[in-house]
Amino acid sequence: MAQSLKKINKEGSIEARLRKIHLKMDRECLCDLRHSATQAVWGKGSPQAKIVFIGEAPGKKEDLQGEPFIGAAGKFLDEMLASVGLKREAVYITNVVKYRPPNNRDPLPQEVSDCWEWLRLEIECIQPKLIVTLGRHALHRFIPEAVISQEHGKLFRRDVPGLGEWNFYVLYHPAAALYNGGLRETLKQDFRRIPEITQAIRK
Repeated sequence: MAQSLKKINKEGSIEARLRKIHLKMDRECLCDLRHSATQAVWGKGSPQAKIVFIGEAPGKKEDLQGEPFIGAAGKFLDEMLASVGLKREAVYITNVVKYRPPNNRDPLPQEVSDCWEWLRLEIECIQPKLIVTLGRHALHRFIPEAVISQEHGKLFRRDVPGLGEWNFYVLYHPAAALYNGGLRETLKQDFRRIPEITQAIRK
């Protein structure tokens, strides 16, 4: 499997390669959640995106429609993107886990691990300048020791085993901030720094 995936990453346009990755991993991902979910939720957005947003896992609406961040948290994310002059179509949005956990529970470590190859290939194909982690589960996938209440609004450059060195910007998950006024304001403030951070990064 590894050899064929390496071949995919060397052939065709970025759009074509990304679609091949999704199709292949949709067939071959070993995550047990696939048996309870309606479908896998692929990442969506621009294959040429400079910024990749990574959330936790699909929710009910995402599971039914097969698109990431289309519920209430997704609408809030769209509002924040618009506030800094970005459109959803210009960025790329995905999740650490590609299938909805039952009752929207937290994804288990094994489920995150089983979906890792899919996420890794998305990142390698797109080659973003900045990876924005949304929530603690996305943060811990790349920076396991980090505490989100201490690290939100901070930029990190980390060498991730199996992935290489990338720039990470830490944010709270939009769902966590929806009904918490203080957290919502914090997230909006942190979000507003994204354009200047992206501009300053030299990859």
